[in-house]
Amino acid sequence: MCTVVVRRSDAGPTEILAVRDEVVGREFDSPGRWWPELPDVVGGRDRLAGGTWCATDVGTGVTALVLNRYHERPAAQGAPSRGVLPLLAAVHGDDWTSHVRLAGMAGFLLVLAAPGRLTSWEHDGEELLRAEHGEGTHVFTSGGPEDRKGELWREPFAQAPFPGRWRELVQEQQPAEDPAALVVRREREGRVYGTVFAETLDARPGRLDLAYSRQPWTRDWETAVFDAAG
Repeated sequence: MCTVVVRRSDAGPTEILAVRDEVVGREFDSPGRWWPELPDVVGGRDRLAGGTWCATDVGTGVTALVLNRYHERPAAQGAPSRGVLPLLAAVHGDDWTSHVRLAGMAGFLLVLAAPGRLTSWEHDGEELLRAEHGEGTHVFTSGGPEDRKGELWREPFAQAPFPGRWRELVQEQQPAEDPAALVVRREREGRVYGTVFAETLDARPGRLDLAYSRQPWTRDWETAVFDAAG
């Protein structure tokens, strides 16, 4: 995950856009209930590691998202995949740190959007720093040169109606090499790295409304609705 836009309001639901940038060709499944031990959790599934970049507990309306950090320290051998973090945070909330060993894990930014609350944790491979975010529109990135996305995109999303205009802002882009681009495509060490997925999420306790696309710069978006299990 490389760009997350969250509009938080105490008076209404939290509105989310999640744009995933990854090595092109890495296989993944579209959002669904992929984890039998977590029947109320919905998210896309990375087929290689089995985790996710974005998970929602439909019963509570809590969504957690993970972004890889720029200039991160590589993961130590045997360290947990960062893909477990959204699953743990969506289910356990602030207590997610009690359910995973961070030692040796590569750097990340974890965003937790709950009704009336927005929290993030940044891990550089050693320290874990927590921050609370107030009402308004927030842009989270992988850091480094990508932080310019906040300067460029915060106001357009703050002024735009959700979810339709938020999706249009993505659809109006074309994949670009600029790290500040909302939709990217570039070559790194012989591999093609780019935007492979985007989704808008309206999560309320008991119901999740999704729209998503594997080519989000086009109008080829699908929609799905999930109700609480059981």
